[in-house]
Amino acid sequence: MAGLDWTYGVSTLRQWESADYEPSLPVSEKSNPLTRDIDQASAYSIVKMLQLCDSQMFQEEAGTAYQDPQESCVVMSGCGTSGRLAFLISSGFNKALSQLNQSKVYSYIIAGGDRALLSSQEAPEDDPRLGVLSLKKVCEGKKRVLFIGISCGLSAPFVAGQLDFCMQHPEVYTPVLVGFNPAHQARDEPIQDCTFTFHSVVQRMQELAKSQKAFLINPAVGPEAISGSSRMKGGSATKILLEVAFSAAHAATFSNTPITYNGVLEHMKAYERTLDVTYSQTDGITALVEAAGQSLRCSRHVYYLGWGSLALLGLIDASECTPTFGADYEDVRGFISGGYRELNNNDGPLTSLGPKFSIAHEDFLHLILPCLTDKDTVLLIYTHPDDATEVGNMARRVREKTPNLHAVHHQADGDTAASLQQDDIKKLCLSTLKITWPRETLASGTLQHMQRELSTKLVLNAVSTGAHVLKGKIYQNHMIDLQVTNTKLYRRATRLLQKLSACPEENCEEALLKAIYRVDMLTVEMTSSDITTHTCFARNSTKVVPLALVILLTSWSLMEAESHLKQQPIVREAVAQWMW
Repeated sequence: MAGLDWTYGVSTLRQWESADYEPSLPVSEKSNPLTRDIDQASAYSIVKMLQLCDSQMFQEEAGTAYQDPQESCVVMSGCGTSGRLAFLISSGFNKALSQLNQSKVYSYIIAGGDRALLSSQEAPEDDPRLGVLSLKKVCEGKKRVLFIGISCGLSAPFVAGQLDFCMQHPEVYTPVLVGFNPAHQARDEPIQDCTFTFHSVVQRMQELAKSQKAFLINPAVGPEAISGSSRMKGGSATKILLEVAFSAAHAATFSNTPITYNGVLEHMKAYERTLDVTYSQTDGITALVEAAGQSLRCSRHVYYLGWGSLALLGLIDASECTPTFGADYEDVRGFISGGYRELNNNDGPLTSLGPKFSIAHEDFLHLILPCLTDKDTVLLIYTHPDDATEVGNMARRVREKTPNLHAVHHQADGDTAASLQQDDIKKLCLSTLKITWPRETLASGTLQHMQRELSTKLVLNAVSTGAHVLKGKIYQNHMIDLQVTNTKLYRRATRLLQKLSACPEENCEEALLKAIYRVDMLTVEMTSSDITTHTCFARNSTKVVPLALVILLTSWSLMEAESHLKQQPIVREAVAQWMW
């Protein structure tokens, strides 16, 4: 924590741990006291707040070797960000195995299939049967499976169904649950057409854990900077935990390196140093946040142009903006050199699904570049010196259309050859964020690359979050314009309306349904429908939560509330007018 006490003392950093702090909410849904005023912060203050929140991942809490037979596999599964990180991690470790001339054993599952890697597919999260079918398909013919279900809030029915299936077939499956809430805070509401809840699944896993037939990994990392936005710390902590575990297993299997407590601890500390290296560039990150925020405020766009796995992190970050901030898919977009050939996803190219799935640099050049203006922000993301020529060529093409070009790149301290290669690129960019890695932090090549990935994730999370904060998409530290497209988000929206309006739950849910169905009077059919029906209808609705909140605070008709939101398109300002 040295050097991180920017504005807050230790008591504020740990305030969320108090039993009296938002006692009805699980940790993953609590608001973080560090960011309560993030909606009014400058770009620099936003970055510093995010740094403090990320540091909570490494606070101390109060209070088996890897095998590679042909008939075994390691499967990671999750929804949204968790599934995307399962893809990223499985891709990285399969590449490591290939370099050792070993067969690939890692597989990923994401709710909604591969299209969910690049776009919001929230509804499948509520379907446990779909989760089981996906698991059976991936594991067909396997005799031993280490299954890792990732659910940051211990809440996703998709994952709960998979864990339940694993426990029914212990001769094949060893289930592992990764999340960031205490076990007793696992969601305990009924799952449609199931006899179990996520909470009951966790209880059974806890019993099996006593004999190491199941494992529960659920450290507390504190509330998110933006309440409930588990793409941030939840995603980062998932990446850290699984990479540390898999790296130790690889070292034990292929290098005969014993798995020790100190070895694992040192690996964790390397990731903690990654935060220090990244946030030492606060001024540079601030410049990117300001540029992206200005573009979004002008109703223009932010484009990430990346190379290698860092480009994948750009695709992931961009895909998360739609469900998190109610953004259009064109607001923040990612593109990867090599397109689907580099992505190497299970289903192959998805371009037939529509323009949002066009992700190659060639797609950017053909579809985006001709319409680019100086109000758009373009961010180059790369690390390998071998990419310098290609990066330079792309930078020149972009620079012909707009001066609003920026770069994030990584290099080792003292790498003079890399520095010379970057000079031409730097001259073309309005700002360049060079993240320099001290020699003492550079261990194995694989660890170096994973550190650079985490660093890039932190930067891009800051850019997209900060930009939407500056656009007015956040009230206090809450996602005021989230999409209401699954049970988790429906419940979150209802709780948020209760908190901000101080109205009873019944009134809040009524206002939410009026906003979803766009009516002043709810029919019996509407009020008697289940949440799945509501969330399916809500997929085609915009500004649902802001509209419901204005209705609650003013008692206006739907038309009057909609008119108010149209007159004040900045959601935070439209809502704040009635909150004082």
